[in-house]
Amino acid sequence: MQTPLLVPQPWKVQLARDWDVLGPFPTHAREQQFISPSFPVNVSEPLDFTSTWPSSYADGGRVGWTKTQATLEGDLKVSFPNIRWSDLRATEGWAALQHHAVLHTTITLFPPSKHNPESVPPRLLVQLIQGSYITIVPASHSQVLSPPEWHAGNIYAMERTLPRAIDLPSPPSLTSPTTYHAFVSGDYEAGIRLFGDPKRDAPTQNIKLTIEVESPSESANLESTQDVICDFVDGYAFGDAIGLGVRSLGGWWTVTDAVLAFKSEGFQVEMLRPTKLGPSQTRIVPLRIIQTAPFLKPRLEIKLTLTADTGAKSLTLSAVINLKQLPRWSEEALSAISGSYFYAQEMPTVFAAFPPLLENLPEEKPRPPILCLHGAGVDIISETFWIDALPRQTHSWLITPSGRTSWGLDWHGPSAQDAWGSVDALFTILDANHAWHPRRLTRGTPVVLMGHSNGGQGAWYLASRFPDRVLGVVPAAAYIKSQAYVPLIISAHFIDPAVRAILESSLTPDDNDLFLSNLVDTPVLAVHGGSDENVPVWHSREAVSVLQAWNAAANVTFREDAQKPHWYSSVLKNDRVQQFLNNLLTSSFSRVRSNRFTLTVAVPAESGSMHGWKIERLRVPGHLARLTVHSLDDKLHVVTSNVDRFTLLADMWNIESFYVDNNLVAVTPESLHSGVLAFESDGRRGWKGPQVSARIQSFLSTTAPFRLIPLDNSNSRDLSLALRIAHDLNAYHRLDAEIVPDYGGARDLQDCVGNILIIGDAGSPFLPDLLNSSKTPFQMEHKRLMLRDTTLDESGLGILFLHPHPENMSGRMLFLLSTDASGLERAGRLFPIRTGVTVPDWLITSNRADQTGAGGVIGAG
Repeated sequence: MQTPLLVPQPWKVQLARDWDVLGPFPTHAREQQFISPSFPVNVSEPLDFTSTWPSSYADGGRVGWTKTQATLEGDLKVSFPNIRWSDLRATEGWAALQHHAVLHTTITLFPPSKHNPESVPPRLLVQLIQGSYITIVPASHSQVLSPPEWHAGNIYAMERTLPRAIDLPSPPSLTSPTTYHAFVSGDYEAGIRLFGDPKRDAPTQNIKLTIEVESPSESANLESTQDVICDFVDGYAFGDAIGLGVRSLGGWWTVTDAVLAFKSEGFQVEMLRPTKLGPSQTRIVPLRIIQTAPFLKPRLEIKLTLTADTGAKSLTLSAVINLKQLPRWSEEALSAISGSYFYAQEMPTVFAAFPPLLENLPEEKPRPPILCLHGAGVDIISETFWIDALPRQTHSWLITPSGRTSWGLDWHGPSAQDAWGSVDALFTILDANHAWHPRRLTRGTPVVLMGHSNGGQGAWYLASRFPDRVLGVVPAAAYIKSQAYVPLIISAHFIDPAVRAILESSLTPDDNDLFLSNLVDTPVLAVHGGSDENVPVWHSREAVSVLQAWNAAANVTFREDAQKPHWYSSVLKNDRVQQFLNNLLTSSFSRVRSNRFTLTVAVPAESGSMHGWKIERLRVPGHLARLTVHSLDDKLHVVTSNVDRFTLLADMWNIESFYVDNNLVAVTPESLHSGVLAFESDGRRGWKGPQVSARIQSFLSTTAPFRLIPLDNSNSRDLSLALRIAHDLNAYHRLDAEIVPDYGGARDLQDCVGNILIIGDAGSPFLPDLLNSSKTPFQMEHKRLMLRDTTLDESGLGILFLHPHPENMSGRMLFLLSTDASGLERAGRLFPIRTGVTVPDWLITSNRADQTGAGGVIGAG
């Protein structure tokens, strides 16, 4: 009789189904970035589950811990039916639905039956969906690190988001089960945007938490869910970009080569540059398609070569990509097409497009396309819902950009870059293939903007920031701005009003209503369902009203569809919308120019021109700038407010002189030949470079992959934060980041074009070299960080500030510094991955922020 072979069992993890719940606490939609995710408790200390805490939502003004249970699949519903929500909503509106809760459960790790004591401890792969933050701490508080590391969840439940790799806070036992505590920050955010309108029921958070165990190894694997590929039309790639997802399972790896697994005449791929991966990091390896002949095979197989940074090991990964081969389009065979291009030089990006029903008319210029912006949570990659809902056009392309992800940045910042990038990419794709010329575009073509919900807001945003690129706008079910949802709550009780004004000024670039002066000459058809349960119809009514306040004769029409909800199939597919488009897309359409108009700008780098006038620089960054142009007595008069420099396209205006703030300015014949006339104030200033900032969120707009630099290689928390931010950049925006493992000083930045994030201690020996140019008020003196004459050495400080890029004039450098580990965690949560985080050009937060939110900010500007 043979003895059966005993196979060693691997590590196993068990997530408890029983949860403790503390809440609800009223909070603002982004207050969670300032307060401790475990507010009001401190998870580094033993918890008393019999205690109660103040909450203005509860009868009696206090709440305690309650119990709930998750399903076997990890689904958790969190609600507070004893709160009189209907009474709160009756006086406060849906803002009263916004609330925060602390959730607690346990995780148990079971060791393998046979374990090598020399192997590294396992780590957890955690997928938290629609929860804000999660942390894992030891069961014994004597082992608790202070403070714990908080990891952002996938709060938007975005598709294709990979689990987060979390190292255990203390080593597990090799001989018996080890229990850890898990705490989750649960936030019912702006109610409707995430969880829907509960109407008469108690608002309910629907959170899902799943956990797997992984044993780190010096290896890497493919992550096919992260792949980027375009469709093929008649055998030709509809784009030049391919992206392959690769993840390190342990150690530092560099992808050094990529080749086709088989030879194909007239088709190959090439790497743009080596791609370095940090431990557990996922990156999308960018490959360029080079094609001179049709490629009709159903799949691609590409071999990647990876080399370990130790130089002792290499491996090969074979990626197989299924291709979608489409026939060459004709009047009888038209379908949506997925195209690809390189966003910010090296990031493979997809968009979708639907071709015009007919070819271009030979005697006319190509008709402008319609740029169609999807709503929050709409995935154009796996779903055809959005492009199917758009009205087909006879001679115009429909372009639906991804916005980076299904939520993106609300069509601001990198999402706006992606929208314009998709238009430019479609021109390049069609222009490169002679067979597609009958449907090609004009270089730099203007567009008609169309969008629904968040995309409707995005249509208002893009049109009012780039009016010369837009022929007309159809915003449907659009909200005005994020602040119209929920105001500050906790922080409002503690923050200095002057500091609050500075923080909220960082949201000025998002306030669409402030920039509607730029649309007085742009045709607008605003559409809204009269019974919209998501975005109240008054948002569109108010936007139209503000626009007409700037010019009562503005070409703006409001269509309110009585008793229609937020979404209905005819919201954009109807005769009224089509007639509006027909009027814009005919060859006889011409732009209107009022005798008086005002250009409003908050961030010059994120704004375009209006009738050829462009504000290039502000006198006081952070304040609005306006430039009013009007004809008076046959003379052109320009009145400026907070404008330090502006330009004018000479070929759009036939002028020899005009008045600027009552001063006559002559236009010389020589300047007319330059094409662009530049004017600036003669006040004394210490710099004349372009302004690229007004808030730290502008850091997300980069011209190449980010470079994340932990200053101290021996500090695991610095590297951990870099890995967390890299994960969030990919998850929320599909933005690529390279982490520098061995930073040796400012010389390492000489070849860097993309934006740079510096992470580390406020006393780092590298800071004097980085800050020696004195381009910000932050300087190093006697190994201490100074803000002008103030030494920043108080414990718990988190310090963020923008700094000019050392190599790229239009780039940005962001310093994320701290005086200790707790300050680094606070600063890390303020890295503005999402919209609505109030971080201006610089900000210093203290340990008081854990309980008072923005009330713990001790300086900002």
